Amino acid sequence: MERGKMAEAESLETAAEHERILREIESTDTACIGPTLRSVYDGEEHGRFMEKLETRIRNHDREIEKMCNFHYQGFVDSITELLKVRGEAQKLKNQVTDTNRKLQHEGKELVIAMEELKQCRLQQRNISATVDKLMLCLPVLEMYSKLRDQMKTKRHYPALKTLEHLEHTYLPQVSHYRFCKVMVDNIPKLREEIKDVSMSDLKDFLESIRKHSDKIGETAMKQAQQQRNLDNIVLQQPRIGSKRKSKKDTYIIFDTEIESTSPKSEQDSGILDVEDEEDDEEVPGAQDLVDFSPVYRCLHIYSVLGARETFENYYRKQRRKQARLVLQPPSNMHETLDGYRKYFNQIVGFFVVEDHILHTTQGLVNRAYIDELWEMALSKTIAALRTHSSYCSDPNLVLDLKNLIVLFADTLQVYGFPVNQLFDMLLEIRDQYSETLLKKWAGIFRNILDSDNYSPIPVTSEEVYKKVVGQFPFQDIELEKQSFPKKFPFSEFVPKVYNQIKEFIYACLKFSEDLHLSSTEVDDMIRKSTNLLLTRTLSNSLQNVIKRKNIGLTELVQIIINTTHLEKSCKYLEEFITNITNVLPETVHTTKLYGTTTFKDARHAAEEEIYTNLNQKIDQFLQLADYDWMTGDLGNKASDYLVDLIAFLRSTFAVFTHLPGKVAQTACMSACKHLATSLMQLLLEAEVRQLTLGALQQFNLDVRECEQFARSGPVPGFQEDTLQLAFIDLRQLLDLFIQWDWSTYLADYGQPNCKYLRVNPVTALTLLEKISREMKDTSRKNNMFAQFRKNERDKQKLIDTVAKQLRGLISSHHS
Repeated sequence: MERGKMAEAESLETAAEHERILREIESTDTACIGPTLRSVYDGEEHGRFMEKLETRIRNHDREIEKMCNFHYQGFVDSITELLKVRGEAQKLKNQVTDTNRKLQHEGKELVIAMEELKQCRLQQRNISATVDKLMLCLPVLEMYSKLRDQMKTKRHYPALKTLEHLEHTYLPQVSHYRFCKVMVDNIPKLREEIKDVSMSDLKDFLESIRKHSDKIGETAMKQAQQQRNLDNIVLQQPRIGSKRKSKKDTYIIFDTEIESTSPKSEQDSGILDVEDEEDDEEVPGAQDLVDFSPVYRCLHIYSVLGARETFENYYRKQRRKQARLVLQPPSNMHETLDGYRKYFNQIVGFFVVEDHILHTTQGLVNRAYIDELWEMALSKTIAALRTHSSYCSDPNLVLDLKNLIVLFADTLQVYGFPVNQLFDMLLEIRDQYSETLLKKWAGIFRNILDSDNYSPIPVTSEEVYKKVVGQFPFQDIELEKQSFPKKFPFSEFVPKVYNQIKEFIYACLKFSEDLHLSSTEVDDMIRKSTNLLLTRTLSNSLQNVIKRKNIGLTELVQIIINTTHLEKSCKYLEEFITNITNVLPETVHTTKLYGTTTFKDARHAAEEEIYTNLNQKIDQFLQLADYDWMTGDLGNKASDYLVDLIAFLRSTFAVFTHLPGKVAQTACMSACKHLATSLMQLLLEAEVRQLTLGALQQFNLDVRECEQFARSGPVPGFQEDTLQLAFIDLRQLLDLFIQWDWSTYLADYGQPNCKYLRVNPVTALTLLEKISREMKDTSRKNNMFAQFRKNERDKQKLIDTVAKQLRGLISSHHS
């Protein structure tokens, strides 16, 4: 039973497997059916599978038959249609055959044309190949043609670049052609030609900038001047938010395009043709005047050719030579400012070019090279300026030279060159400028003093009065109260000299501008120069006027008055200097003005000259004295010459009203003493060997006239009989002889309160001997003692006795 169930189960599994295989056969492609069939034969039930397969085939046949029966009528209709189509197909075949025959006949011409077309295609292919070859060679030829054009138009750097492209890019592509071999052989020659021509361009450029360096420098200095003026305007009128550009930023750097398409002629030589601009137009940049492309081209060419070092050495060597030429000043440079200006322009132009080369090329020049050149230029320039400026005698030229040097220094400082030594040298020129100013002002003072009338300034109106007061600081309440016309106490040279001193201070201040000095340094410089003006120049001018031979007492008196007022004005000069320098006089180390001393010395010299002049005038009057020392007549009035002398002294001392009292008193006392001494000398001179008592009486009248003048007080301020003491020696001597008071004299001699204390025994003896000689001269016919012989003898004995006693006094005094 169980075996039967097992067999049944196996039979079902086999049937299921066969069913699966059949489905797989039905659904699988014929090419892939092999593995399926193999699985059948691998099993043991292939007989049963065949039965199963037959059964499946019969089933499919029955299904096909059913389907055919269903579509049979359609099939019959299709066959009928097909038979009809066969007839039409035959007709079509006939038509195609006929058409083919006609086509073959007509196609013979086409075949011939196609052969011809084939030949054309072959030619076209050959032409195309030729064109391709030519297109490959054409760039080489074009580059070579471009190279020749660039050489012809002197665009050497682009030509060199073209040559490189031709050699390394184009020629290798067509190197198998013979013409390429010719080009390759010619390339070194072209390089050498480019090298030579570019060096020629550089030489022309160097020669041209040497000739035009003054124009370049002039433009740079104009720009510096404009910038400085602009800076001054900005400082005077500050604007909120305004930003000042540096001077160098205002310069437009010339932008040179190396690959320039425009040809540059050799004759341009690096200098552009720029006409002179008007002063009110904007000045072009200094570099705008120069075309640096020859330098750039030559530098790049030599760099490309591997000879950059050779080029740099040549350029620096040539520029050093040019620097030495530029720094050689012309021999007559000191004669005009234009000589200095041209010299500075050339130096500035040289260094502007070098600075531009430094900043626009890499390594052609370096900072060390520039500094070396500048050190050389600075030393030679300073030496030249020291030499040539020493010849300048015009202060205006020295001042203009200083301004030019400052502009020169400022211009170069813009380009980064150190200029401190130039400003140090300007301090040296400042001393020379002071000397030239002193010489100039010596002439000015001389002209002022020579042209002055030495009379008080008359004023007839308020306008004139204010004008004078405006020129010179003078205040006098009493003079202001007086009605017009009136006079200032001083003459015209006082305001003129005062204003010229101020002008001198202004001139000194002008030189100190832009020297970067502190206010204290400027103040010290002005004060020292002003002191030299006062103590040396003005003092010498005043002394020369005072010592002139034809100077009069009136002029001397006026000089004393003038110097007194100028002395008082010194404090205003101090204030004037303080105002313009803003340095207070109380500041430490501030130099004081020596004007007070100068005017005091001049006044003292004038006073001494007055004393001397008065004495000379007195001597001139005394030369007119004509005493008859042998006269016996007794006169009753003073001599005419003495009366005139006294009148002169009165008028002279009347002019002394404006003098300081001490000066007038000293002058008056000096004159009286000199008059008394001269009269004494006149009385005792050796040529007068004899004199009479009558002549002595006349001489006494003259002395009395002098004493009367002294008592009249010609100059106020003397105490009682002080002035009369000048004549005391004469008075006592004359009283002794006229009163014949020898007993008193001899008795009281040597006592402090004696009557004839001022009479010297020697003087008395000299005068007594003259009288004695006259009395002994018996040959004189009109002798007043001739009728009284006895009295004469008695008096002669008395004279001899007195003379003997006087000699005894003299001997005892000497012993």
